[in-house]
Amino acid sequence: MAYKLLEEFRKLFEGTKYNHRNSTLGDHVVAFLFEDLYDLGRSPKYQSAVSSRDRVLNTKNVAVGKQSRRGDGTFGVRVPHILAVTIPDHTVALGEVATIEIGAEVKILAKAMIKQIDRVCTDMLNQVSEFKKHGGNPICVGIVGVNGAKAYTGYEGRKSWPTDGKKHKHPAQEADEAEKRLMSRVQRNFDEFVILRFRASNRRPYDFAWVDQLRTEKEYAAALVRISREFEARF
Repeated sequence: MAYKLLEEFRKLFEGTKYNHRNSTLGDHVVAFLFEDLYDLGRSPKYQSAVSSRDRVLNTKNVAVGKQSRRGDGTFGVRVPHILAVTIPDHTVALGEVATIEIGAEVKILAKAMIKQIDRVCTDMLNQVSEFKKHGGNPICVGIVGVNGAKAYTGYEGRKSWPTDGKKHKHPAQEADEAEKRLMSRVQRNFDEFVILRFRASNRRPYDFAWVDQLRTEKEYAAALVRISREFEARF
């Protein structure tokens, strides 16, 4: 089975310049988590909820009438009388939700990982609290991309910022420690927490590779199975 989320994640880097300032990238990638859950077909309740448009992927990523920090992907019961919208290449409809049953947060660590790790951990922990604060026992999913490339170039407008291995550490020098901190500080707070280990230099020709593709696919697939099981049990 080809996993759509993994392919869309790849497309952020492969053959194109990655823009870390684009806040919509996480939203785009995580939408395919819900497509993969449907394609997997392990939860009859989820299949029925999606097919009937009773549950939708939230267009604003917050529950209507609830103040909360915005997440990357929220799936729940559609607000009555609000139209569910379908878009090409997606089975899961978009709409506004009254409840959050699955909440997902995506982070991508491409460079300067240790410098930003405290903020990333705090953001993810805060998002779990927001998913849970309104009740309903949502399934909380965390997905973090961790770059292990030997060198990387970041961009700010026309300015480029290559790593040098000294003042600006290469991703490969920080990847293991970044993952270690994520697992020790964040992982236990999510129902499912997936690390996507990849290598991308963000330099022409804009290469991309999984550190271990088979492991990545197995760990992501196992998470999908467990999310499906939890959806059956909780909703």
